[in-house]
Amino acid sequence: MTDELYCGHTSCAGCPATIAIRSIMKAAGKDVIISNATSCSEIISTPYPLSSWPVPYIHVAFECAPAVAGGIEAAQKKLERTAKIIVLAGDGSTYDIGLQSLSGMVDRGHDVLYICYDNECYSNTGVQRSSATPFAAWTTTSPNGEKSIGNKTFKKPVAEMMIAQGAVYVATSSIGYPKDIQEKVKKALSIKGPKFLLIHAPCPLAWKFDASKTVEIAKIAVETGMWAMYEYCDEKRTISIEPLFKPVSEYFRLQGRFKHITDKEISQTQEHIKKYWDRLKKY
Repeated sequence: MTDELYCGHTSCAGCPATIAIRSIMKAAGKDVIISNATSCSEIISTPYPLSSWPVPYIHVAFECAPAVAGGIEAAQKKLERTAKIIVLAGDGSTYDIGLQSLSGMVDRGHDVLYICYDNECYSNTGVQRSSATPFAAWTTTSPNGEKSIGNKTFKKPVAEMMIAQGAVYVATSSIGYPKDIQEKVKKALSIKGPKFLLIHAPCPLAWKFDASKTVEIAKIAVETGMWAMYEYCDEKRTISIEPLFKPVSEYFRLQGRFKHITDKEISQTQEHIKKYWDRLKKY
């Protein structure tokens, strides 16, 4: 028996979702119920009629995993049960398709931990752009070419949006730091009310890098400041890992989705990182 994830799932080599899930479940334990939005995590873990989940689990549509989690919470109150409730979703559901449902979950104050593993695109449906896709990155719907640099926008600040809406606990983490994920999951589950955890999840297939480099790339994202690691609780933000602010080019050069970018896009991204961290440290 395991309280992480059974063998037999169908993830790709180097898959960040399984790294995230194992860390989440190790911290959450067995007294938990999972509401899983359509995503890579659902595809790889529940190929009909099998399941790799060692706990009660329900797969629901992109749009409504937080709403279903709220229904589970209401049912538990009626039955006088106290299992912890976790929503697991990718960035496509979180940033885009299911954002309304997530916002509603926070607005209604459900005692649910929402976890997004962010691979910065729609990996399981063809590597399309999401609003989590970084500036200048290639995807199948934001291709680079003579008249295009790739994606034209910077990432939507979804964690900051959850802070602004009043989630009682908001944190960011990375699959490069499993212990950090575990500590934040444990802390979040100890707090009553709506919680939000965003986990950076480099995808070898979508980002075009060797599967052995998943953790390395995750750590370089933090070292360059491209990904921030923090938690927000009791109206106070705490930085979990201070970045070294290495040149962002060290992060880009390891990924095929950025092979086309020029010094101009690198400079624009570096400036965006500086502004983001200046703003982050004010609050």
